[in-house]
Amino acid sequence: MEASNAGGGSRHLLASLLAFILGGANNYYVEEGEEEEEESEVVIRKVVQWIRSAWEVVRESALVPALRLAVAVCLVMSVIMVLEKIFMGAVSLFVRLAGRSPSKVHRWEPFPDHFDEEMQQGSIDSHPMVLIQIPLFNERQVYNVAIRAACNLLWPSDRLVIQVLDDSTDLVVRELVKDECEKWKRNGMNINLETRDHRKGYKAGALKDGMKSSYVQKCEYVAIFDADHQPTCDFLKQTIPFLIHNPKIALVQARWKFVNADECLMTRIQEMSLDYHFKVEQEAGSSTFAFFGFNGTGGIWRIMAIKEAGGWNERTTVEDMDLAVRASLKGWKFIFAGHIKVKSELPCTFKAYRFQQHRWSCGPANLLRHMTFEIIAAKNATIWKKFYLLYSFFFARKIICHNVTFFFYTIVIPISIFFPQVVIPKWAVVYIPTTITILSSVTTPSSIHLVLLWILFEQVMSFHRCKAVYIGLLEAGRVKEWIVTEKFGSKINMQNGMKADHKKPKSKLWERLNVTELVLGAFLLMCASYDIAYRVKAYYYYILPQSLSFLIVGFGFVGNLSEANI
Repeated sequence: MEASNAGGGSRHLLASLLAFILGGANNYYVEEGEEEEEESEVVIRKVVQWIRSAWEVVRESALVPALRLAVAVCLVMSVIMVLEKIFMGAVSLFVRLAGRSPSKVHRWEPFPDHFDEEMQQGSIDSHPMVLIQIPLFNERQVYNVAIRAACNLLWPSDRLVIQVLDDSTDLVVRELVKDECEKWKRNGMNINLETRDHRKGYKAGALKDGMKSSYVQKCEYVAIFDADHQPTCDFLKQTIPFLIHNPKIALVQARWKFVNADECLMTRIQEMSLDYHFKVEQEAGSSTFAFFGFNGTGGIWRIMAIKEAGGWNERTTVEDMDLAVRASLKGWKFIFAGHIKVKSELPCTFKAYRFQQHRWSCGPANLLRHMTFEIIAAKNATIWKKFYLLYSFFFARKIICHNVTFFFYTIVIPISIFFPQVVIPKWAVVYIPTTITILSSVTTPSSIHLVLLWILFEQVMSFHRCKAVYIGLLEAGRVKEWIVTEKFGSKINMQNGMKADHKKPKSKLWERLNVTELVLGAFLLMCASYDIAYRVKAYYYYILPQSLSFLIVGFGFVGNLSEANI
């Protein structure tokens, strides 16, 4: 009985304290005979009412205006993004309809028919010395792909210098690369193996050190091929004429052809994104301002242009784009030759693809941080070239694109479900994303039936790209991270009649979990469920599939689930 009275006294004291906080001491009276349970209910109702009132004040005075501002910013970014897509698409379409191929726009003359015969008989002094650089780092599966392709190029053997830049830390791989180079040297190829005992500057450092070799000084042009890139034997015969007959051309970039695009759904989706990059973005840049970002491989440079631009610079993880921007500011021009294709491999595991996309998104943002004032102050670039570089190439494509894709469609639109008073125009929710999707997917007609899956996967990847952008802009933690994209080489080796490596068993589920994707998937599922339950805005048609895509990726059911032996 005493315990009961003590409990009642405690409840009475708590009720008095809450009443004092909510209504002040003078407003709280307890009439004789009133039940303590009823007093508690009154206080609880007052607490709930106070919390609800406070929430409404915060909601109307802070959250709603903040969300409306976010919507306005996203609308501006969406307009910038769609206009950029329309511009590039229009340029690409005009180039095709007008038949403005590189060989028609620029002077290009094929090598004479007797070239091959003379090449086999001896040297052709009238043809330039060409350097082939092949940077490697622990490329156990594909170390021989680029070496073999370079040695099979149709070019006089005494006018071709092959330089293998091996930074491998795996001693077994180093021996394999050394044996491969010695094999081709015995076959009469002028091949040189250069190794370093450090990885300073990563790929840029290796290329920079390679250019210091004495035998490079007599070369006029340099072609660069990553380990998994396999040029056709006539690559030099197709590209060198552009450089010979057009003295202001610094770079000829070939298009990548993906040998493992059909390996899994993730590689098919990557093919769609990269086809758009090459067929539209690269071609539009080449046809308007004779500028685009060098892809780091599958291209050939005029060595004089590299030297005039200041050589390779390792300040960012996009040394290829860095060199391209600096060379362009010096007045050099680039050609994208989409009809020339170089075989390459797409990453087939989500982990490898995520690391690659981090570097490809973080690097350009970090480069913009370093080069903004350099671009503005450039004396050899026109005002329009500077505007194109800063606004179109960097701001719209490298910053805005990733921000609007993630924040607008994954954060702002789902959150707006909880705020009915925040209205998003239909054209921003439906028409703009539809236009962007159509313009981005038509470049790969064979995969058009996968467009919905492509959209959903790109939404998942937008989180990683957007995060990488801010790491680059702020020069934060992982800004210098360089993880070489894992390559398995099975498709390339099989196409060349070589035995493919055996696969390991599938990895365990808990080893594939991606926590961030699971959290975002749960958040989107909550938003979609609320929309379905209360019929607020009917955005669940889009948000629910998006939540499922995040959850699928979060549980690791994406890409090739097994790994090659390494």
